[in-house]
Amino acid sequence: MLARVAKYRWQYVMIAPAVVLLFLFSYIPMAGVQVAFKDFHIGSTIWNSPWVGLDNFEFLHDEQFWTVVRNTLWIAALKFVFGFPAPIFLALLINEVRHSGFKRLVQSVSYLPHFFSWIVVAYILQSLLTLDGGLVNQFITDLGGEQIFFLGSTEWFRPMIVASGLWKEVGWNTILYLAAITTIDPQLYEAARVEGAGRLAQIRHITFPGILPTVSIVLILSMPSLIAVGMDQIYPLMNPANQPVADVLDTYILRNGLQQGYFGPATAIGLLSSAISLILVLGTNRLSRRLNGEGLW
Repeated sequence: MLARVAKYRWQYVMIAPAVVLLFLFSYIPMAGVQVAFKDFHIGSTIWNSPWVGLDNFEFLHDEQFWTVVRNTLWIAALKFVFGFPAPIFLALLINEVRHSGFKRLVQSVSYLPHFFSWIVVAYILQSLLTLDGGLVNQFITDLGGEQIFFLGSTEWFRPMIVASGLWKEVGWNTILYLAAITTIDPQLYEAARVEGAGRLAQIRHITFPGILPTVSIVLILSMPSLIAVGMDQIYPLMNPANQPVADVLDTYILRNGLQQGYFGPATAIGLLSSAISLILVLGTNRLSRRLNGEGLW
């Protein structure tokens, strides 16, 4: 054992900070889960607050809670349907570009929005879509149409969230797939060309099967964030006009926990969301192993 530690000592040193951070910010805070079963108030501590059993789960009978759940599932489904395959498709397209300079330009331009914070993205959207001088509404009126209140519209909120998410993250998410494509043996493409396979046939029978294990791993890792749907993206754009479709679990927890002081119910909702995410990860991992033999464990 000591010989093994000595052999890999520098590897252990490199991963030690990550292990410490994981312990400090992921495992120690799990002690706060008990707030979901206690009557906790400001001024008391987690340890001396009285146990209340499942009283904090009374929100399951609240119609507003189920409205929030429906909003969350709608946005999660739309972001998954459009957001998950988009970087795969973009990576396949970038890989087919033969001009190296143009290829680097496309990669750089598509990566750049990832480094903008969601607050900056929200400000950009507000500047473009506002009724008062917004470029989009100005363009619509120039064409003879009527202005659209995008920021306060329940019909346009979900498309706005999905589109802004794609614009910001699709380029960054292609990195893993482009890296996976580079590991494919070039001789497979040469053999396919000899057999008369065109570009589409090569993508279908070589490139996509070659990155399928990476797709499976990314799919599993994306499951925990599926229910979260990105509060940092939604909250800056949410207002009373679009709240009926914009209010999701994370914003509901924020409003009930930090703003209204209902810490027990807010923690209970968070615990329920985490349990659902865990089930999604376990189920997706098992399905992935059955379909292509690849999984996280």
